[in-house]
This record gives sequence, C-alpha cells and structure tokens, in this order.
Amino acid sequence: MEEIVIGIGGMSCQGCVKNVTGVLQALPGVERVEVSLEAARATIVFDSQRVGPAQFRDAVEGAGFDIV
Repeated sequence: MEEIVIGIGGMSCQGCVKNVTGVLQALPGVERVEVSLEAARATIVFDSQRVGPAQFRDAVEGAGFDIV
C-alpha cells in the first residue's frame, strides 16, 4: 500500500468533505481516505497496482472540486 496527500480546493463545509471522501473511497484499490476541511487536503492509502493520482484527480474534479 502507498499513501499520498493531495490538496483540494473548493471545500466549504462538512458536506463537501463527505462528498470528496465518498468519490475517493468508491475507487477500486483505495483502502482508506481521510479528508480535512481545515487543511484542505485528502490523505489516501491505496494499492498502486489498481489506482493512482490520475484517477484521484478525475474523481475530485468530477465531484466539482479542484486539485491544488
């Protein structure tokens, strides 16, 4: 398993946190997601053989948020 921290822009409430957490957890190969509204970032533990940064970007941007 690998861990990555990505900055996320556009989150303003716990609903945003729940949304981002949900789209990231839905990706195959993602084991754990922790999203921080205050730090504007997500920490993702994942299987790099199944998923990676490009899919994280697509999921976050598809949910209406930005990778920063």
